[in-house]
Amino acid sequence: MANLTTNDKQVLEKLFQMGGGYVLNFSDRTLGEFFKDDVRVDIYDQKFNYASGSKANRMRGFWRVAGDILVGRSIEKLVDYIETQILLGNLKTQDFPDELVRRGRGISSRLLGSVAAVSATTENEFIRKEFGNVSIDKLALDSAVSGIIKQRIHEIRNCLDAKAALAAIFLCGSTLEGILLGVACTNAKGFNQSALSPKDKMGKVKPFQDWTLNDFINVARDLDFLGEDVKKFSHALRDFRNYIHPYQQMSSGFNPDEHTAKICWQVLQAAITQLSK
Repeated sequence: MANLTTNDKQVLEKLFQMGGGYVLNFSDRTLGEFFKDDVRVDIYDQKFNYASGSKANRMRGFWRVAGDILVGRSIEKLVDYIETQILLGNLKTQDFPDELVRRGRGISSRLLGSVAAVSATTENEFIRKEFGNVSIDKLALDSAVSGIIKQRIHEIRNCLDAKAALAAIFLCGSTLEGILLGVACTNAKGFNQSALSPKDKMGKVKPFQDWTLNDFINVARDLDFLGEDVKKFSHALRDFRNYIHPYQQMSSGFNPDEHTAKICWQVLQAAITQLSK
């Protein structure tokens, strides 16, 4: 549930013109498309069904279920949408006083919280972070799996020392995916009920074995298991499987260097540290 006060909700309802069950100039179809494309959420998921199920009530249901980060992001995207629609002549400037828009963006910034600070962190600053000796034991994974992960971490360090960037990325990606799968299995209810859980064509949450590393990272971030820094700097790591195939690597133009490998290693260390807490 997002940390919205009564005043926050009144400001947002006014800003997004939610009287009479509407939301701005959205139709049912375009509201669904907006949330899917810009927020990465199915607003018509049953978990957001609230009261009459109108567009406005869907939004209220979303505020009741989704966390601060997701709601903050949706507000930010909706304010951007308002400004674009005004520019295109589809909404009227006088309906959106500057102070109202400013308050809306302020609510978004507050909900996003640490995200704003993390966004200013550069890759070089992230690489220089010290995580000490990362411990797999605190993750409470199956002992056999823990042994394999420890072995992989040892090999990752060897790859980094040998400047074998591509091998290091493969190992970092597969290791993080394995760790997050173990964490998801231990916290299955939360992972399955997240608004960002991947779904099949029937709208059902996919089994964990069909999730991508990107899916695990997004949901773990939504549940506050991972910090925004892991999500922000995991761009190369998320697609590690694609680069296993030489032709896919060729078509994507991906040529990892030592810098990229170090970022992936930092992402893995940061994730282990955060999950351990």
